[in-house]
Amino acid sequence: MRTLTNKEEEIMNHLWEKGSMKISELQTLYDEPKPHVNTLSTLVKILEEKGFVAHRALTARSYVYFAKITKAEYSKNSLTNVVDKFFGKNYINVVNTLVKDDKVSLEELKEIIRMVENE
Repeated sequence: MRTLTNKEEEIMNHLWEKGSMKISELQTLYDEPKPHVNTLSTLVKILEEKGFVAHRALTARSYVYFAKITKAEYSKNSLTNVVDKFFGKNYINVVNTLVKDDKVSLEELKEIIRMVENE
């Protein structure tokens, strides 16, 4: 799966949170200064090319766009990409880094173990 730019991810977050919508509806979700409709349209077309978004026609010239993948699917793939790229495909290295950086405590690790054992 390909990665998203910050702007693309912002659009995907809107689609994940609000569901399918037209470009004009997407534009209303932005604060001022709102991005131009043409800019959003171009970004959505790129998202379609990347396989993240699809559309269906409402009329001959009006389309509604929707996410083709869930946020959970994207998150899982993003985590895998980070682990592969920065931790040599080794999840133990990830956990070790989190512990060393005080992001995960020993008690939290024990809780994770208990959760896994109870599945």
